[in-house]
Amino acid sequence: MTKNLKNFFIDQHGCAKNQTDGELISAFLEKEGFVQIFDADKADFILINSCGFIKSAKKESIDAIYSVKAAYPDAKIILTGCLAERYANELFESMPELDGVFGNGDLSKIAGFMKKVAGGQRTVQTFEQCGVSSGQRKKLMNFKGSAFVKITEGCSNHCSFCAIPLIRGELRSRPVDSIISEIKELTEAGVYEINLIGQDLAAYGTGEEDKELRAGLNPVLSPLCQLLEKISRIEGDFIVRLLYIHPDHFNTDILSVMKKDSRFVHYFDIPFQSGDDKTILAMNRVGSQKKYIELVEKIRSELPDCMLRTTFLTGFPGESEEAAENTRAFLQAIQPDWSGCFPYSREEDTPAWSMKPRVPAKTAQARADALVGLQTEITNERLARFVGQEVSVLVEEIIEAADGSDGTEGNADASEGLAIGRGWFQAPEVDGCVVIRYERDIASEADAVRPGNVIKVQILSTTGVDLDGRFTGLVKGYPAKSDLQFIS
Repeated sequence: MTKNLKNFFIDQHGCAKNQTDGELISAFLEKEGFVQIFDADKADFILINSCGFIKSAKKESIDAIYSVKAAYPDAKIILTGCLAERYANELFESMPELDGVFGNGDLSKIAGFMKKVAGGQRTVQTFEQCGVSSGQRKKLMNFKGSAFVKITEGCSNHCSFCAIPLIRGELRSRPVDSIISEIKELTEAGVYEINLIGQDLAAYGTGEEDKELRAGLNPVLSPLCQLLEKISRIEGDFIVRLLYIHPDHFNTDILSVMKKDSRFVHYFDIPFQSGDDKTILAMNRVGSQKKYIELVEKIRSELPDCMLRTTFLTGFPGESEEAAENTRAFLQAIQPDWSGCFPYSREEDTPAWSMKPRVPAKTAQARADALVGLQTEITNERLARFVGQEVSVLVEEIIEAADGSDGTEGNADASEGLAIGRGWFQAPEVDGCVVIRYERDIASEADAVRPGNVIKVQILSTTGVDLDGRFTGLVKGYPAKSDLQFIS
């Protein structure tokens, strides 16, 4: 490695799974003497950790390449992430702006790749998709106190619209001991919120590559259930959130584990995608509106206080107005607390690429807008149940004004401080937040309302998709000394 080429900056794009990849890349590079910095002007390398899932995300990553090269012409520009994996050779050949393209098959090889680029070699490198890249992460791209833990890689569901199996390969799962060890390290370093992620958590331990993992498990219970049971044996004051569970494979046996251990928050992210039976089947799913409604009813009967997030995809090929109406009716029927909605993105090499009739983009967007409007009304109504409750909130940031104060300029009560946090019912980045009001002139309150601390907040009102509340007490302080650095 050329001595002067060691500083790298990561321009992060994409989902939480890609974020953990970026954190691992940082760890693997720093282990080999590279230094992550947070000022792109001083970087020898700028790594664009890209997303390649849908058209808009791909465009964002491509635009980032051009803008970064224009802004930092002397830096070595490296493309990593899903876009790099999916179109490695095409982008390497067509974009001279790139000094290197590195896929996401084996992240542990990144340092050797970077040394080649540092030595003046323009190169492209991808590796076979096998196993799950993991390692000790020292820098997390989260607000203080929260972390994502990836338990699977790839996906074998093969939904007809989805390119993930093309990018990240078939499903494979991390060994139980590896996951437990990472959670222990994170919680012992002060992390309060562990968010388990994978393309489909329900598929944990069920892949062709997972035979050895399954050999040591009870065949009666799902591998995911048994993983949660082992997580529940970890001592400590922390919470665990499960994200992304495919509705066709939802492991209902996990509900009993979540009942027994209150550290598993009753939050479920189940991407239904559609509420129309014909569309669901065309998406290569085996469920139905009736089955999905029954699943929601089952979860709510077992855990009445649960929060439900889902996702819908509008404008899928063949989606008629009747089908769109069925999805709207389904949304009304299940009353999710949160949902996201995206117009269909036509992705080459997926089965849906050649499906017809295609739905005009404007129609798909209009249907998405209608679902968003309906969900906004539902969310407002469902959040109202928290008004008057005292809830635990993880503080994320203090609201500061441009002058460096805490944002109270112009307030009727200048002593009132403001902060942003999240309750157990709000997942990172995708849901609303809790606006926290506290007395900044009272030392005990000002000391308690700090990023990474968990506090009690009395909810006073709803404000759109957010909640407004007042500090009432400290629950858990973030440790003064920690090996972790948070990059928010």
